[in-house]
Amino acid sequence: MTERRAQIERLTGETQINLDFMIDGEGKSELETGVPFLTHMLDLFTKHGHFNLKVDAKGDTEVDDHHTTEDIGICLGHVLKEALGDKKGIRRYGNAFVPMDETLAQVVVDLSNRPHLEFRAEFPSQKVGTFDVELVHEFMWKLALEARMNLHIIVHYGSNTHHMIEAVFKALARALDEATSIDERVKGVPSTKGML
Repeated sequence: MTERRAQIERLTGETQINLDFMIDGEGKSELETGVPFLTHMLDLFTKHGHFNLKVDAKGDTEVDDHHTTEDIGICLGHVLKEALGDKKGIRRYGNAFVPMDETLAQVVVDLSNRPHLEFRAEFPSQKVGTFDVELVHEFMWKLALEARMNLHIIVHYGSNTHHMIEAVFKALARALDEATSIDERVKGVPSTKGML
């Protein structure tokens, strides 16, 4: 099987991002995002999805973390789509429940080429450290849009915002690991349309 890997360089007036992503990795990450909480989330995303991820990002974090978080989501979605190639043989769908102490999160994905985000989570805090919690939705929406995937995120319950977001990123990793994995029973593309 050919290596399922892609890279992107994104340069704007707000951010400079180099990102390298491998689907069939070893859970290794090299991350410089300038946004510590996002770095933490991407690190565990990489580990739990068995991906390899390198991010070197510089952004206008003196303003806030919005542009950097959004643009990393854009880049990650782009390389995920590119690394999947023609999607032949993939499982396509993935579903994962992840508990973390008092929290239970669920993520369901369909690598359908139809971007959509359903985000059902009510976080009790507006910030985790210096990180604006609303940026989780922004990141996930841009990820789904650029990867052209159907992404459903449900936090069934929880009271600690850090735990809730962490459970979401871990569940996202595990759902994507399942959806991107190769199923030998799948001949060609897993769609009656003949394409994704």
